[in-house]
Amino acid sequence: MANVTIDREELRTGLTGQALIVIDVVPKEYFGECHIAGACNACVYEVAFLDRVNAITADRDAAIVVYGSSGRSRDAAVAAEKLAAAGYRNVRAFTGGLHEWREAGYPVEGAPEQAVPIPTLQDRTYRVDPAKSILHWAGRNINGRHHGTIAVASGELTVSRGMPVRGRVTIDMTTIANADLADSALNRLLVAHLQSDDFFDTARHPTASFDLTGAEPLPDATPGTSNYRLSGSLTIRGTSHPIACPALIAPRDDGGVTAQACLDLDRTRWNVNYGSGKFFEKLGMHLVNDLISVELHVVGY
Repeated sequence: MANVTIDREELRTGLTGQALIVIDVVPKEYFGECHIAGACNACVYEVAFLDRVNAITADRDAAIVVYGSSGRSRDAAVAAEKLAAAGYRNVRAFTGGLHEWREAGYPVEGAPEQAVPIPTLQDRTYRVDPAKSILHWAGRNINGRHHGTIAVASGELTVSRGMPVRGRVTIDMTTIANADLADSALNRLLVAHLQSDDFFDTARHPTASFDLTGAEPLPDATPGTSNYRLSGSLTIRGTSHPIACPALIAPRDDGGVTAQACLDLDRTRWNVNYGSGKFFEKLGMHLVNDLISVELHVVGY
């Protein structure tokens, strides 16, 4: 079945003259806040979406209209496609969504006093929660890869006028862990190698740190993508170099902040030279890629 749409006026007329089943496909908390009068709810983002629609009606010939948030969102179109693929033969999508319906002043229901709050970054200094923060790493050579974690020791992020302006994250390099080697002896051997002076020399340099000195908003960012370009100084093995990278910094529902950054680092800039083809010849199986992939996840309160 081709995806069929319905416009606002046709839906309004149909609600008074036909046995339409209108399904709001946003999450239940937004449905509870406001929805088209008489609509049911089945969230298209849930894996149980089709089960929820089936509970509303199992009749594959029922006249169904699905709608979502607004004309900017593909929620209604995706819901209609899923239902058509599941055998529903009379599904139409109101792609203008609740926004267009409310703009026209048509009947809605809900509890606006229970509106889902929109979290915002507060102008203050957030303290990093090490228990909820982590650094993931991945290193490679031509024959494979290893990956693992390093604990976050401490940190802070200062926000002013809604913008991150400075901050610091300290990483406990003595906590380097490997997550892919099941053999405990090999696992310990690799970790000891990484902690030795071949790599991060954690006996003399037990921490690494990133000092944030600036953040530039990314104008085309959408929710779930990087929204700032961060600049600052990264210190590893006692050596500091400026770096810049995209990051996602967002307020949390619990009043905190989450920051995520993914980047590839050329380890040799920080004198981590073991197995690098820049400095050694005839490495054989000991050749190690210069780039290390890092994903930093930080939660602050």
